Amino acid sequence: MKKIGIIGAMEVEISLLKDLMTPNEKAKRINAAKYCGTEYFEGLIDEIPIVVAKSGVGKVNAALCALTMIYKFGVTHIINTGIAGAVGKGLDVLDFVVSTQAVYHDMDATGFGYKPTEIPQMQTSCFIADKTMIRAAQKAFDGIPELKGHKLMSGRIASGDQFISDKQVKNRIREICNPLCVEMEGASIAHTAFVNDIPFVIIRCMSDMADDGHESVYSFNETNAAKMSAALVQKMIKLF
Repeated sequence: MKKIGIIGAMEVEISLLKDLMTPNEKAKRINAAKYCGTEYFEGLIDEIPIVVAKSGVGKVNAALCALTMIYKFGVTHIINTGIAGAVGKGLDVLDFVVSTQAVYHDMDATGFGYKPTEIPQMQTSCFIADKTMIRAAQKAFDGIPELKGHKLMSGRIASGDQFISDKQVKNRIREICNPLCVEMEGASIAHTAFVNDIPFVIIRCMSDMADDGHESVYSFNETNAAKMSAALVQKMIKLF
């Protein structure tokens, strides 16, 4: 039976989904449990078993959250929802990216002869998202009237423990791995899902252009982008 883990780094990225949850048939209220400092909420959305959690920002937090969902809650699929900085040409603020693959833009073992983003001694450094989940996200996007006028693009997402707000840094990331967008958690969730044979996809709404350097612009778009991403996730979970 399908059981979906949904991870957002910040409260704003999961609050809508938590509000939509209802208790499981045998429970009187949403099940809440805390592991390693992170709270997990287990229930139903549209009768589909769901586990929702705010991982916290950064790769380690996100990986711990994904692993807990797999081993403590037995999720069969993982969705990472939230915001990102646009890098790919043609993307604008409040457009969407659905991952086809995820890499670490800050993985650098070039001193040992590896290419940028390559993880030493791993069979792959590029984690491939589930095609069925990608198609579900694309179909859901087309069915949400509020998202008309915005774009959804499918492609690579790059993650690192940096908030990218400098044009030179953005251009460097573009040179080494050419992603559509950058953020701080997706690749570690993808990595964790990959080594545990769990299908995954990353859904990101663009909150900024990853180079404007103006915190006020990012903050203005953060809430709208996070809510739009969560709305897309709500729609897509019924489609795979």
